[in-house]
Amino acid sequence: MNDPSLYQLIGGEAAVDAAVDIFYRRVLADERIAHHFESVDMDVQREKQKAFLTFAFGGPNAYSGRDMRNAHARMGLRETDFDAVMEHLGGTLQSLNVAPQLIERVAQVALSVKNDVLNR
Repeated sequence: MNDPSLYQLIGGEAAVDAAVDIFYRRVLADERIAHHFESVDMDVQREKQKAFLTFAFGGPNAYSGRDMRNAHARMGLRETDFDAVMEHLGGTLQSLNVAPQLIERVAQVALSVKNDVLNR
């Protein structure tokens, strides 16, 4: 029998849905990074993020969006933007009582695409 995926360990679809909703509330309230989302349809963005995280965490693959480099290519993101997003991701998961070792695994997934997100 296979070990449970990160997706299963954090609580599956309900947990990803809750995390994305809380995460974007936090991001949009943060003056450091909210401006990156001024012209974004947030309903569409939330659905794309839910599909991506589900896939990235080992759940069912329904993600059909662009790869991370192309999706972020024109955003002009800096290291401080990435750090703010990581801060909100960790804080969101903490608020949902996700175990610290699982939060660390989520952080590793996010860090694995950092260079693509920052177009390095």
